[in-house]
Amino acid sequence: MSVYRKVLEYEDQLIEWRREFHRFPELSFEEFHTFKRVVEILQTMNHIQIEKGLGTPTSVIATITTGEGPVVALRADMDALPIQEQTHTPYESQNPGVMHACGHDAHTAILLGAAKVLSVLAQSKAWEGTIKLIFQPAEEAQDEHGLSGSPYLLQAGVYDQVEAAFALHMCPWKKTGQLLINDGFSMASVDEFEATIYATGGHGGYPEKSTDPIWMLSLILPGLYGIISRRIAAAEKGVISVGEIQAGNATNIIPAKASIRGTIRSYTPTIRDQLERELHQVFQMVHSLGGEYRLNVSRGEPALYNDPYLNQIVRHSVRKIQTHIDLFEDNFGMGGEDFGYVSQKLPATMFFLGCAVEEDYSRDLHTPVFDIDESSLVLGVTILVESALARLKQATI
Repeated sequence: MSVYRKVLEYEDQLIEWRREFHRFPELSFEEFHTFKRVVEILQTMNHIQIEKGLGTPTSVIATITTGEGPVVALRADMDALPIQEQTHTPYESQNPGVMHACGHDAHTAILLGAAKVLSVLAQSKAWEGTIKLIFQPAEEAQDEHGLSGSPYLLQAGVYDQVEAAFALHMCPWKKTGQLLINDGFSMASVDEFEATIYATGGHGGYPEKSTDPIWMLSLILPGLYGIISRRIAAAEKGVISVGEIQAGNATNIIPAKASIRGTIRSYTPTIRDQLERELHQVFQMVHSLGGEYRLNVSRGEPALYNDPYLNQIVRHSVRKIQTHIDLFEDNFGMGGEDFGYVSQKLPATMFFLGCAVEEDYSRDLHTPVFDIDESSLVLGVTILVESALARLKQATI
């Protein structure tokens, strides 16, 4: 029996799992109910060794070993977002202000489905080697140390000896039966900057007697926004966006300082470094205007790099599935993904799984109305399982 047909037997279970996780979403580093249920479900399966709390308290690592051979990892993230859901479905979030608006409920259900199928296949020793199923907390947010879940799992040795890692992401702008795949850099590095401009401030009626940080900032902003269009080659990918500005608390007082915060995104390490240098150059303008400044750039997850060879395995696995799947070759945009930490350390790849709900309006990621076509779950499980087995067998592709 093909893997696809085997996964079809569990479709109702996949949907049930996904809806349960959707009803009880949890924020980054707080996935205690999800952690408990993942462990309970895995404990019903055979041939699985379960490790809990590696790197972070709510991580779950399930390992299936059938003998000597390569080690391959399949990874899913489990956390949700601080969004009030507005889908009005029977499985709508029961936790006020928290929602699975990025598909991590589906990712978790899909990886549990992969665990179920692989545990069954392990009985017949359908492969030689080890598959690690990594249920990762905290992809969406960082803690007080500026780290999300992925680097903590790396530090804990979860990916030690792993030779290849596969992951997927739900893709609401593609239909079920469509797959988005890309070789090389495919999602952006995500860095944050914050700056404060210091001046003297003064009376609103006598601006000539003061130095004005808001005026200085008004001149900084065009230079900041001009970095991408005038300092970065048009063929490169980069974004600088301001998300917060704070200054003053009265109409008749010129404040003594103004603060600004934003994000810097890019695809390659070279452009990442250049954008940071350019930002410092722009802020030096403050000195010529009579002010001082403090600028800090905090680096977040690196750009996601998809290994071309592993992508060939994914394409090969798609061709084996007994249903038609359209492959689209394109990058995934300027969003960030902390699986980039993994792709920085070892061969890894992530593909985007079409899941659009066919309606007359969009259900985009990170919106209160996000939802998926649940028939996509079977394809997600099948592609992950086929890809893991192909890598273990070093299949001809």
